[in-house]
Amino acid sequence: MSMVLFRQVPVSSPVHSLWAGTKMIAAFLISVVLMFRPSWLMLGIMIVFLLAIGYTARLPLNTLPRLPLLFWVLVAAGGLLNLAVGPKSVLAFFQIFVFGLVLVAASFLIAWTTPMGEIAPALAKLGAPLRRLRLPVDEWAVVVALMLRSLPLLLEEIRILRAARKLRPKDRLLERAADTALIDILTAAMAVATRRASELGEAITARGGTGQLTAHPSAPTRRDAFALGVVVAVCAGAVLLDWVI
Repeated sequence: MSMVLFRQVPVSSPVHSLWAGTKMIAAFLISVVLMFRPSWLMLGIMIVFLLAIGYTARLPLNTLPRLPLLFWVLVAAGGLLNLAVGPKSVLAFFQIFVFGLVLVAASFLIAWTTPMGEIAPALAKLGAPLRRLRLPVDEWAVVVALMLRSLPLLLEEIRILRAARKLRPKDRLLERAADTALIDILTAAMAVATRRASELGEAITARGGTGQLTAHPSAPTRRDAFALGVVVAVCAGAVLLDWVI
């Protein structure tokens, strides 16, 4: 699978210049609309809309993750299992599958067009009303931001561990039979993640604490208002068209 998952693609486009909170609100609106009206027409409209956003963002084709063959085999197996229930069950299965892909694609578009340093301030600003309920908004924003930053590093560590394990010689047949690759890689990945978390915590403390992660000045502009207006118009038009048809 391609490792360009939660990293910004370094290109210049109008989508990249939008506020991070605007993109998160747009993804939320799309998910809400599809949640209440997950028809094939709605899914098709949202797929075309996301493709248009990706084209506007000037994302290269190699940005898309290359899913392994096993993934598609499992999807086909799920369709075959539902075939025993009936054709409607198969249709519902693939409808849910496409629905999930659309939501994942919307999330990836945020990651590909937004610097990770802008995620935490945007989440803190969007969650500002919740502070009146004495909820730890800043802490939640920091957790999400650190998770998004650390996940690509963890995936890269797992890739390196897999490559190193393949180079290890296996001479005896007994060692091959007792080989537990998945458990060994996960154990090593947990150890590496724990070490990285400790180093990251020390670095954050040395730089003034987690408050610095949410203190980055960020605010929407007129361009963000126009972009949200386009998203609302597309969602409302799609719902109206689906209701009429």
